[in-house]
Amino acid sequence: MQMILHQVGQIHEAKLTFGNLTVLVGPQATGKSIALQCLKLMVDTGYVQNEMKRYGLDWTGRLPEFFDAYFGEGMRSIWRKNSSITWDGHHIDMHQLVGRKRKNKEETLFFIPAQRVLTLRDGWPRPFSDYSPGDPFAVREFSEKLRLLVAQEFGSSEALFPQERRLKREFRKLLERHVFSKFQLQVDKFHSQKRLVLVANGEPLPFMVWSAGQREFVPLLLGMYWLMPPTKVSRRGEIRWVVLEELEMGLHPRAITVLLLMVFELAARGYRVCLSSHSPQVLEAMWALRHLQENGGSPQAFLSMFEAANTQPMQKLAQAVMDIKIRVYYFDPASGKTKDISTLDPDDEEAGEGGWGGLTEFSGRANAAVAQAVANSERGSEE
Repeated sequence: MQMILHQVGQIHEAKLTFGNLTVLVGPQATGKSIALQCLKLMVDTGYVQNEMKRYGLDWTGRLPEFFDAYFGEGMRSIWRKNSSITWDGHHIDMHQLVGRKRKNKEETLFFIPAQRVLTLRDGWPRPFSDYSPGDPFAVREFSEKLRLLVAQEFGSSEALFPQERRLKREFRKLLERHVFSKFQLQVDKFHSQKRLVLVANGEPLPFMVWSAGQREFVPLLLGMYWLMPPTKVSRRGEIRWVVLEELEMGLHPRAITVLLLMVFELAARGYRVCLSSHSPQVLEAMWALRHLQENGGSPQAFLSMFEAANTQPMQKLAQAVMDIKIRVYYFDPASGKTKDISTLDPDDEEAGEGGWGGLTEFSGRANAAVAQAVANSERGSEE
């Protein structure tokens, strides 16, 4: 599957061919989020239109109004006269696409936005209608999904974490160690109002006293619950794609490691996963997996990277991951174009490739500065 964006927002040209796991990197405001929201629109046009109409959003068949409703207020400016999108080899007439209602179908792409912490108000997922009309569709839709999950699939006094029917036991152990510590995540009632609380020693802690990492991670956890149903079925409904923006936000590196392992679990289940990231740790994991794949690395070597238990379920996951195809793209702010840096070669002379999309540039400069200082010091001692 390939998507080509031409003159869309900050993007001069983005040519993206999607693997089992695709990672987008680059500085802020280079178009990564626009590209991922365009992907959602290409995959789920009928579903998006139906949901927007169901919640009273009316774009009167006009493209500028649709962009403001879908991408967010003021985003109509990203589309110009020379803008274009090509999807799977076909040029898309965007005016025609939004001008008439498409046949509704089941959602096939699940989008976890970067602004996910906004989906919890006082510790409870906000409904779609709780947002202003100018808020991005991806945020509102994700929030509504979490609300339905908590309201329909969990009891009023049930623990949401740890939850024996949700996630592999090995994941739960890692999350207990690196995210939740001694706390449980539960549904609580406060003055007739439901809320999510962390509980330790019987004392409920409301949303506003959680750590920043816990506030960021809980929406991610619920999103993973949605994508990993507690049945023998590996995927949720018709969902085949997963987009996860900036998975590292607010998280300690050890928590990022656990989340990366869960991302690989999604890929192993057959989801086509797309990430955006500003974390060198994410690309370090991709680089390591690529070398393990090329050099016949064992499942045990993969699991050791994540400090994961060498159990049969995790070995099965590691074996499946050895066969996934990884693609990495750098959104270059200078040219406005994307560069395929999937080889992740640190010796490449191209800045986007050798510097892994700018994520390792500082460490490279720091190493060079220290090396120069050491060399100068040694020369001074000799003199």
